[in-house]
Amino acid sequence: MEMSTTIHKTDKIYVAGHDGLVGSAIMRSLQKKGYHNLVFRLYKDLDLINQQDTMDFMMAEKPDVVILAAAKVGGINANNTRPAEFAYDNMQIQCNVIHASHLCAVRKLLFLGSTCIYPKMAEQPIVEGALLTGPLEETNEAYAIAKIAGLKMCQYYKRQYGDDFISCMPTNLYGPNDNYNLEGSHVLPAMIRKFHEAKIKGESVELWGSGTPLREFIYVDDMADACIFLLENYDGLEHINIGTGEEITIRELSEIVRFAVGYEGKVMWNSAMPDGTPRKLTNVTKLHSLGWRHRIGLSEGVSLAYDWFKENIAAARL
Repeated sequence: MEMSTTIHKTDKIYVAGHDGLVGSAIMRSLQKKGYHNLVFRLYKDLDLINQQDTMDFMMAEKPDVVILAAAKVGGINANNTRPAEFAYDNMQIQCNVIHASHLCAVRKLLFLGSTCIYPKMAEQPIVEGALLTGPLEETNEAYAIAKIAGLKMCQYYKRQYGDDFISCMPTNLYGPNDNYNLEGSHVLPAMIRKFHEAKIKGESVELWGSGTPLREFIYVDDMADACIFLLENYDGLEHINIGTGEEITIRELSEIVRFAVGYEGKVMWNSAMPDGTPRKLTNVTKLHSLGWRHRIGLSEGVSLAYDWFKENIAAARL
């Protein structure tokens, strides 16, 4: 069956995982671009791990477009200590939504993964073709394997049935609705919270590692804009990296966060704590060749993220 690449402003669009960091940014971007026929459900009203509930919902709503941003996510400790949950929950969600989308003749589906799908020692910058060329990072292997299964499912449904199902793999994200719980947060939101609280209390700040690893960050609203761009312009078989193609050391990042917060105290680096992978940069040549580039620089993005944190500090500390 021939599928249309184009999505229309009147299309009914189901955003799975609409209230998370990624899903909420996609909702904002859709509405900003004039897409207002949006469908979503809170987890308490629809458990996508349940196959029958997912199928019943899809059959009742019959969306034209599906954006699959729902996932079980967590930090290194959660991934490392509960791998069975991360594998099962994510694969169930993906299988249920992707298969139901096929049965309900969804015209276009976008599956969101993560750059953790790539081998631990992948050549830098990481091209899409690096997938399955080497062992994964052990601590989040279960999550990575689930995401690989999801993008492969999209390819298989496209190959076997002609379904217009595509996938994208964003790099490190930050912005509104991020996780600021220090037990499970990633490096950038953790820094924002640490510097903010140290500023309030007049204390020093301890950061982990040497500060030398290189990382890439993209503001979540830029990532969401790229997702809508791909829905409107891409129908290829291969997944697409979403990133900036720019990297920065963790130490340099700390200075950007320090400036945004207005912290003037002492910063100590605990070199006894692990650095993690020395470098993790995505190759975004493919995305650039399609005509999309990020707009929000890191300094501007960190300031925006800090503004959101201050306005939502009660929720951000949960």
